This record gives sequence, structure tokens and C-alpha cells, in this order.
Amino acid sequence: MEEVIEQLRELNETVPVPLELPEEEVLVEIQEQLLIHLPFELREFLLKVSDVVYGHLEPVTASDPQSHTYLPEVTATAWSLGVPRDLVPICQDGDDYYVVSVEGEVTLWSGAEAELTDETWDSVWHWARDVWLES
Repeated sequence: MEEVIEQLRELNETVPVPLELPEEEVLVEIQEQLLIHLPFELREFLLKVSDVVYGHLEPVTASDPQSHTYLPEVTATAWSLGVPRDLVPICQDGDDYYVVSVEGEVTLWSGAEAELTDETWDSVWHWARDVWLES
């Protein structure tokens, strides 16, 4: 995990309006809005690297309700499209969503098929290393 965080920090792109990392209280509020417990590794991800801008993928964020990557908005959209309500999106990629289970496993949900695929990663950090960093 620390290695992935370090790589993301090194690759973080400079943008005109940088993102901010959320406080723990913000994540509690988001959980209350979504009526679902955020998996531990997703919480860590949001607290440590959700301000990173890198590549074409834009993982969810938690500090700016006006952002198109704001977790509650991305989640509401994903759920309305058929993503199972026990899964939380970590990133939208076109019509597809990378989603995380309560146990922390990440799966690709296909928008074209409207179902989960066989593509999985053991954790948010494995997904960040294998997908986000490779994008």
C-alpha cells in the first residue's frame, strides 16, 4: 500500500484547482448519506490519495460535493444503472464502474452488459496499482 501511495504522489499532476483530502468526519457523513459502511481500504484510499490526479481514470473523491467524482453522486448514478447496492463505486470508466465490496474486493461492473465481470482485484490498493497506475 505504501508503495502505491508513493507512486501516486510522485505521478500526481498539477492542476489549476487541486483536490483536497477529506477529513474522517466527511466520510462518516457520506456513509450516512449512502446508508452503507465504506470498506476500510476505500476509507484509507479516500483519506490518503483521493486528491491525486493522474492518467485518464478519475477515482471517486469525498471533499467537494460539486465535483463530478463526488462519491455520493457517482454511487447514486451507478446504483440507478443497476450496480448492486451492496457495492460502492471507486471509479467510473465510460459506462463501466470499478466497484468495491464490503470485504474490500474490487470488481469491474460492465455498463454494456449491466452485470459484474470476472475481472477482480484483491483490494482497492491492488486495483490502484494494476489499473489506475497503468492507465
